[in-house]
Amino acid sequence: MSLVRMTWRDTLFAHWAVAPETVASRLPPGLALDTYGGRAWLSVVGFRMDGIRPRGTPEALGFSFPELNLRTYVTHEGSPGIYFFNLDAGDRLGVRAARRLFHLPYYDASMRVTDRDDGVRFRSRRVHRDAPPLVFDADYRPTDEPLADEQRARFLTERYRFFTAGVDAAAQGADPRTAAESTRVGEIRHDPWPLVPAELDVRRNDCFVANGFETPDGDPVCHYAPALAVKADRVRRV
Repeated sequence: MSLVRMTWRDTLFAHWAVAPETVASRLPPGLALDTYGGRAWLSVVGFRMDGIRPRGTPEALGFSFPELNLRTYVTHEGSPGIYFFNLDAGDRLGVRAARRLFHLPYYDASMRVTDRDDGVRFRSRRVHRDAPPLVFDADYRPTDEPLADEQRARFLTERYRFFTAGVDAAAQGADPRTAAESTRVGEIRHDPWPLVPAELDVRRNDCFVANGFETPDGDPVCHYAPALAVKADRVRRV
């Protein structure tokens, strides 16, 4: 039974391939790194969450805000999922509700997402007290190119559960393994992502440095999705 419903709009996925050992040491016990092509993947994901409301509440009464997160891909006892290093959001109430309900590392940010003729301008500056600074400023747009390596695209996006070790476990300098007893899983439900390739122009991207990673070399694999309805369930201990 879903706890929260929403629609994710103008979603950017920007995926960087990295050495597995750079990510595996940051995972809580019980989670195994999920690789594709022998590489770990770190993904920057930005989007607008619209019509966020509890189950049974009309969409018109929901609220909306942008989100920016950094995530990687894991399994737990063979079940694939996502592990988040941060989720920055442009709504203080939403940040506190998500921390309490989903035990995820949400942070306050000043965010502005602007439609452009051919795409989206996404700007975010973290303002959360006592948290590492994080600025992200980029333009992205869908392209007419065919979707390359659809199997990889689905590996990186068709994930229906997330794992969390608490709101502070993924912070820079923290050791998430100390939070093993609090590792939880949450499930989401949605149709397959309507993905198309995307172009990304980055002015600044602190997502990696703010989470204790070196910024990866090379260009990311980028995807865009216009809209997707999502249901999120309660989290539970694994």
